[in-house]
Amino acid sequence: MAPVPAFAPRILPGIDDHNRGFWAGGADGKLHLARCEPCGRYVHPPRSNCSDCGAPLTFAAVSGNATLYSYTVAHQQFHPDVPTPFVIALVEIAEQPGLRLVTNLVDCDVDSLTCGMALRVRFEEHGEAFVPVFTPA
Repeated sequence: MAPVPAFAPRILPGIDDHNRGFWAGGADGKLHLARCEPCGRYVHPPRSNCSDCGAPLTFAAVSGNATLYSYTVAHQQFHPDVPTPFVIALVEIAEQPGLRLVTNLVDCDVDSLTCGMALRVRFEEHGEAFVPVFTPA
């Protein structure tokens, strides 16, 4: 029944032209995902071109709603800045069935988590990156 706290400083991937829209997009409080304009398909992780049609991808804001697809609760502290327990989750984005992000769940009771539950995005600011994490809706 331990609550899940927010994370301390994070180790982040390098931010470049292909993923900047994803990492910086949360500055406006919205989740931004790479999207193919011709196909209308969202793509994650972000890359330069659509894997279906080859068109260049741009970033578009989505609702920030998701469902919990799968998760694990870590009770072993691997770094002094990361409190336990922490939840590593695979969430499915509402706009596109099958589009899933690996993320963390925060501000939740680990005993109340169930696959299929509704989630909502929020962001943790870490330098120039706004890391999307999810909480129960």
